[in-house]
Amino acid sequence: MGLLQGKVALVTGGTSGIGRASAVLFAREGARVALTGRREDAGLAVVAEIEQAGGSAIFIAADLTRTEAIAAVIEQVAARYGRLDCAFNNAGVAGGGPIETLDEALWDRIIDTNLKAAFFCLQAEVAQMKRQGGGGAIVFNGSVLAKIAVPGTTIYSASKGGIVSLAQAAAVEFGPAGIRVNSINPSITRTPMTAGRITTDEQGIESHPYAVGIPLGRMAEPEEMAQVALFLLSDRASYVTGQALVVDGGQSAM
Repeated sequence: MGLLQGKVALVTGGTSGIGRASAVLFAREGARVALTGRREDAGLAVVAEIEQAGGSAIFIAADLTRTEAIAAVIEQVAARYGRLDCAFNNAGVAGGGPIETLDEALWDRIIDTNLKAAFFCLQAEVAQMKRQGGGGAIVFNGSVLAKIAVPGTTIYSASKGGIVSLAQAAAVEFGPAGIRVNSINPSITRTPMTAGRITTDEQGIESHPYAVGIPLGRMAEPEEMAQVALFLLSDRASYVTGQALVVDGGQSAM
């Protein structure tokens, strides 16, 4: 029996990278999966992959920076599957540069997607879980950059630091309702978002500016992050809440 057998799981930003890997894994572990994204073709491709493997999934096209879109997502999940048991609030964007070069438009794009949307997803998810009688699990996708400093990442780091604090505060507030809230905080992971800065040397060794000095000597794969999110959403983590689990190959220990 899978770790999410019989559960309904929502994955935001589920069309690529960590979100896609998580949607596929959650379905393989027995969940009925709803995934969101802005690219319908990519979302339907993930649904097809899940269904071909015998799972159940739906794609909901949504711009989560619009709060009314978030409410519509939860309504569609409940209409299709009748409930919501767990959610991986994974959707996010990157961007940065020297502080002196950054403008308000970039600030708004990153904060609105990474932090504001995550908050209102949490709000809507908890409301649905409470309507069902309480209980559930929510995981946010943060970043090791909430814990360590790298030049050129200030706005992104601020958004992910907010995610860590949001998850901890929500865990305290919703613990009495039986709703667990945690965050995973990855280091550099091989995704479409990071691919543009990956280089390969003459020996075929890959590198990325943010992967320097990782004790395990490599970037993470999306599936490795999906496995951690799966654990935190499953009943195996039934006494884990309010935690910011760093999944960084030892980078923050340096």
